[in-house]
Amino acid sequence: MTQHTTESTAELLLWRHADAEDGMPDSGRALTKKGLRQAAQVAQWLRPRLPSDCLILASPAKRAQQTAAALDLPYTTERRIGLQASIADIITASGWPQRKGTVLVVGHQPTLGRLAASLLAGEQADWTIKKGALWWFSNRAGGHILRAVVSPDLV
Repeated sequence: MTQHTTESTAELLLWRHADAEDGMPDSGRALTKKGLRQAAQVAQWLRPRLPSDCLILASPAKRAQQTAAALDLPYTTERRIGLQASIADIITASGWPQRKGTVLVVGHQPTLGRLAASLLAGEQADWTIKKGALWWFSNRAGGHILRAVVSPDLV
């Protein structure tokens, strides 16, 4: 069953890539077996909850691409949310919250954690989003609401 959002609602989902191998170049690091399992677990929880018109944006880094691919849905590779992304880059690339509907960003720390802190606390801080975890925000009437936090080890 797919959830639908109203036209006045903007949804932003921040999904940190799952566990990845060490190594260089950083952009070429692949998911570990554990990471593949984490991505599959969160994808299984997420897939039935995403509206059919969800915009899915993934960093060009291999580990983010593999995490997004676990959904088995079309996604766009977006260089602006890559390894060196800033909060402003993610906001610009996603169009959030002006863009109505749902946007899923598959990206990296520390930027995702800083964006989550900014949305919830009103200022940047170095919050950690666990590998493979998903944070789901809504913007209704200008207010940011945390709807869900999903960790791979809890689904």
